[in-house]
Amino acid sequence: MTAATPRSMTGFAQSRIEENGWALRISLRSVNHRYLDLHLRLPEGFESYEYPLRQRLRQRLRRGHVDLNLFFEATGPAAVHVHREVAAAYLRAAQDLQREFGGKAEMDLAAVMRLPGVVGAAVPGEEEDQGQLGKRILACLDEALMRLDEMRQSEGRALAADMAGRLRQIADSATRIEGMAERLRPLYARRLEARLKELLAGAPVDPPRIAQEAALVAERGDIAEELARLRSHLQQFEKLLAAPVEIGKKLDFLLQEMQREANTMLSKTPGVESEGLEVTSLALEIKSEIEKLREQAQNIE
Repeated sequence: MTAATPRSMTGFAQSRIEENGWALRISLRSVNHRYLDLHLRLPEGFESYEYPLRQRLRQRLRRGHVDLNLFFEATGPAAVHVHREVAAAYLRAAQDLQREFGGKAEMDLAAVMRLPGVVGAAVPGEEEDQGQLGKRILACLDEALMRLDEMRQSEGRALAADMAGRLRQIADSATRIEGMAERLRPLYARRLEARLKELLAGAPVDPPRIAQEAALVAERGDIAEELARLRSHLQQFEKLLAAPVEIGKKLDFLLQEMQREANTMLSKTPGVESEGLEVTSLALEIKSEIEKLREQAQNIE
């Protein structure tokens, strides 16, 4: 059994069917969107097929801005259909204008046939033919959806591989910060002692008092909890990447939480000595990777 992979919301596919004197083509284009946003463009006379097309799209897709274009072309002997009622309306309007304003004008039938709505592709008119055409339209859509899904899965695998690499970088940076965090504790005592001597102008300083105050400051600056929560978020993220369900919104929520932990680490870390500066640099790298992950997650269904 193949491992599940997330689907990208970006893709393009099309399918074509040709039979019984007509050709049908459906193209699908999808990009990222917070919800499922469908836009259908159908030729004149195909309005009755819009609802079943929308229903089929909703069954197969969960998120994304999706454009569907349906093209129909009659290729047999009756490929062209003249809408005589429309042509007659144009001719009556021309005759009314002639009577009202006078003058003589020859009726140019070729010009009339070029007017909007006069000539179009022949569409099956009998109920039985329309029912068969509806089935073929849905079959054509199913084939296009299958190809779109293949492309979205391929794009999703590439996104998942890129994100997995970034997760490893964040985990490596967190491990390095964890090792440095223990070395940060003596910094608090040294900084506090130097500050107190400066304020007391050389007066003796009580070492136990310094140790007590340094412990309190160190506790307020401890980033162990943030590192633990960050690791938990990384593990959840990895699990979601292997889930066969809609995960884009869940990934976005986790990334917000990860960004919050990184910001808290930065606010707690003293950035004046070498260890503090290195932790700050690593935390900034984590923030940068999280931002790149958010950009990628925007394309995940």
